[in-house]
Amino acid sequence: MNAGRLIARLTIGGLFVGHGTQKLFGWFDGPGPDGTAKMMDKLEMRPARQQATAAGVAETAGGALLARGAFTPLAGSLLAGAMFTAIRKVHLPKGLWNTGGGYEYNAVLIAAVASLVESGAGSPSIDRLLGIELKGSKWALASIAAGAAGSALAIEAGKAESEPEPEPEPMNGYRRAERVPVGVLG
Repeated sequence: MNAGRLIARLTIGGLFVGHGTQKLFGWFDGPGPDGTAKMMDKLEMRPARQQATAAGVAETAGGALLARGAFTPLAGSLLAGAMFTAIRKVHLPKGLWNTGGGYEYNAVLIAAVASLVESGAGSPSIDRLLGIELKGSKWALASIAAGAAGSALAIEAGKAESEPEPEPEPMNGYRRAERVPVGVLG
């Protein structure tokens, strides 16, 4: 039995499940889907409802997978992606230290998840039971890189949704608002 890995998986994974269900269902005094969507809208993560759902599902599913030691690199990607997004959209401007609202805690979680992916889920775990324990430095780096890429895609999608519609091209030398109504000229 790998007691340290089991304790880390259950603690980190379990807390992520709690954090995700706060977003999805309002459990554990969480904001629920409406409050999370409002937060996503303020962060310019649009469409806000879908971004809120994606964040909640990533944290809940990633946490559940990690706690069970199932598909550990995938769990690492989901959780790292959520943490990279939190860093970029909330914590980065506040500096490193958590006492000022910084990204210290998020960075520790990313490192802990990378360590679990590198060492493998251990025993007992679903990965070990099924004989699919994917581990090592390459898996850890790939998992964290996939999380970072997913975060970047989510943030860029939110930016695209936030940008105003471009003004239509002029028609016959006039913009739509400048066209003369039919009947005015004769």
